[in-house]
Amino acid sequence: MACSATAKIIHNPLVFSSSRSAEKYESCCKISGRSSLGSKFLGKKLLSAKSAISPASRRSGAVVAVSSDIVKEKKVKSGSSAASNLLITKEEGLVLYEDMYLGRAFEDMCAQMYYRGKMFGFVHLYNGQEAVSTGFIKLLKQEDCVVSTYRDHVHSLSKGVPARQVMSELFGKTTGCCRGQGGSMHMFSKEHNVLGGFAFIGEGIPVATGAAFTSKYKREVLKEDCDEVTLAFFGDGTCNNGQFFECLNMAALWKLPIVFVVENNLWAIGMSHLRSTSDPQIWKKGPAFGMPGVHVDGMDVLKVREVAQEAIGRARRGEGPTLVECETYRFRGHSLADPDELRDPAEKARYATRDPITALKKYLFENNLANEAELKAVDKKIDEIIEDSVEFADASPVPARNQLLENVFADPRGFGIGPDGKYRCEDPKFTEGTAQV
Repeated sequence: MACSATAKIIHNPLVFSSSRSAEKYESCCKISGRSSLGSKFLGKKLLSAKSAISPASRRSGAVVAVSSDIVKEKKVKSGSSAASNLLITKEEGLVLYEDMYLGRAFEDMCAQMYYRGKMFGFVHLYNGQEAVSTGFIKLLKQEDCVVSTYRDHVHSLSKGVPARQVMSELFGKTTGCCRGQGGSMHMFSKEHNVLGGFAFIGEGIPVATGAAFTSKYKREVLKEDCDEVTLAFFGDGTCNNGQFFECLNMAALWKLPIVFVVENNLWAIGMSHLRSTSDPQIWKKGPAFGMPGVHVDGMDVLKVREVAQEAIGRARRGEGPTLVECETYRFRGHSLADPDELRDPAEKARYATRDPITALKKYLFENNLANEAELKAVDKKIDEIIEDSVEFADASPVPARNQLLENVFADPRGFGIGPDGKYRCEDPKFTEGTAQV
């Protein structure tokens, strides 16, 4: 069924009964039925914050939300070629496939290395969620910022951080992107504007909001030519935290160039999203703060990409923030220490049939954008990159002991500045007793 090309206002959104289920969630957030990969998700414009919630609707207390069922099916015009109706070019398709396969292969290798004792602490893998990272981050410029969570390896790779640096960081080596001091949950790269993975949920959202404020300040106060955008990634478990709501309010109030990307994989460790949230449709929380809220099938990279293009474009044009809920699913446990016994095997099997990489391959084949040989060549290239990253990380040196306190205190020598204004390490008594390092 063809739908309007512009976002609609819904005054009585679907609500859940007390006996929620994954099927009911899917039916409520369903985008005019689960269409095949790449069907048009949005019209050409998301509602602006001004039109999303009118003053009258605020006064009346009516429930207003940007519809999540806006699908614009591409119709083949008579006499037009099939190629003109494709959502991506051959080159774009290969870029998307390569990035998604890189993320999957890298995480699979992480699992191997973790169980071989090469990595320590908690390691959270991204398998199954690749369409979200690729669909959003591959649209960014070098200057744009990404703020991640503890599931941050693939976000870093998509933003351009070399696999060698990410793997070395996981190994705790000096050649890692944080010199071995960050580990799995704290990827950071100044060069690539990856502003960190954050171990505590919600912790990165204020950082992302601050980065977006910086972009706006550069443009409007310092009069710099700045159109930088920030992406804040976080999960469904974060969306009941205060920082989430505070930053939505602040971003909408100041029309900050930020996109809040909810990677709703339906589980916060072992807590079902449907059991922990009064209204599981997270996207509806956007219009409550005066910004568009959108739900998208996070297992479909082309749908994600289309929503991302509009949301990032809005931010870049100075039209303010967008909240995007990507319904996705992780194919492994919460972390590699999680036996994953709480999720229903039938649920896991159902989402496994919707593997985003398999779906993209199918789309590329069916539309003659790539053949088996081309994709195998990509696989081979990525497999070699992953093997190289492991060899590089394994051969790299561990940090020296004197690096332990660097980046802890304000001074570059790592031991702090005393009341007299001098470096503590210059005090002759510094190495006495318990202060010895």
